[in-house]
Amino acid sequence: MALTSADVARLAVVDATRAARVLSEVRSAALSGRPTPLPPRPVIGQSWERVLRGGLDPDHPCRVAPLGADEVRRRRETSPLRHVLPVLREGLVSVADLTRHIVVVADSDGRVLWREGSTPVLRKADVIGFDVGEDWGEHVVGTNGVGTVAVTRRPVQVFASEHFTRSHTGWTCAGAPITDPRDGRLLGVVDVSGPLDTMHPATLAWVDSVAKLAEARLRELHVGSLERLRAVAAPVLARIGGRALVVDRDGWTAAVTGMPYTERIALPKSPTAGPRWLPALGLCSVEPMAGGWLVRVEEQPVRHGVTRMVLDLRRQRRWSLEVAGSAGSFRHELSPRHAELLFLLATHPAGRSASGLAEDMFGDPARTVTVRAEMSRIRRYLGGFLEHRPYRFCDGAEVEILFPDDPAGLLPHSTAPAVDRHRTGRTRG
Repeated sequence: MALTSADVARLAVVDATRAARVLSEVRSAALSGRPTPLPPRPVIGQSWERVLRGGLDPDHPCRVAPLGADEVRRRRETSPLRHVLPVLREGLVSVADLTRHIVVVADSDGRVLWREGSTPVLRKADVIGFDVGEDWGEHVVGTNGVGTVAVTRRPVQVFASEHFTRSHTGWTCAGAPITDPRDGRLLGVVDVSGPLDTMHPATLAWVDSVAKLAEARLRELHVGSLERLRAVAAPVLARIGGRALVVDRDGWTAAVTGMPYTERIALPKSPTAGPRWLPALGLCSVEPMAGGWLVRVEEQPVRHGVTRMVLDLRRQRRWSLEVAGSAGSFRHELSPRHAELLFLLATHPAGRSASGLAEDMFGDPARTVTVRAEMSRIRRYLGGFLEHRPYRFCDGAEVEILFPDDPAGLLPHSTAPAVDRHRTGRTRG
């Protein structure tokens, strides 16, 4: 049987030195291709496999130039995480300072944007480059409490020699993802790290609970901003005939008139005033207003010619779908689940039923409720470009998939049986 988080925690609490020695033996054997005395925890073993496939050297990690002060400032100012720093500080920093830990907040790229905590531990972190502006993505420094969390999108504790890079094996780290409560997009990672003897089994639950408080705060801020925009929109929409809606700068709907409510519309990356073709709505007139946009739907139908779609799966965690046709074009960044579903549809031009997609995704054709819910969310930004009964891209669409160079890097987060078959070349209809 593989080690579990509980096994590591219990052993570390009783004898941190012995736990580190056991894990060192496991790591040395695994990284050299020898049989291990005990299998590593699955989350750690899978991370090691990803890093080894990427060619990282555990003794000489890849060092990426740190961000300059101006770029760090720009990322801080544009990151939604700036709104929850008070929550993170209140929940983590005061305790971390007393328990010889530091608190690190990184963006979704793994770049460290904020760092606070115990002064002696901060000095130790400087030695291994765990500093503001540095890249702690898994593909750069190996298994760790920032990069591995960003890949798996789940809380992860990394103790001693569970770190891939040898110079990090004297540390214990616990990190949790912070996601956008509106759409599940990864915003960044909060991590608590310290010397080996600061290991405690409750650290991961502590960090994860504070991350969830931060997400709740982001949800409150979103609801509050829409309520303020709704108050501004009400008198404007009352004077408008036809179909119209008011959305915030990210396309989330505050109010509608003359049409069913839709939670969000897909706006261009940098919207400007004037006539615009928008997915699911067609030709619209877009006007700026305080805190968002007024969108009037033009009543004449828009005819679509041949539509070209490019599903870009080349980069980890940065998947996108670009749509271009006679009525305009747009690009949408995809969540991990939506990237999986659109990939499966792209490989089945004739379409897939909900049960077929459920079998592709989960190996269980009965899990249609989850599939239908996700496909409904996809239709909010693809609109008429996505048909159903069965689910498929619209007639006349030319769909191209851009694959990663290494087949094993295809949607590496995915556990879907159909995706795994494509990784290994064992495809079937």
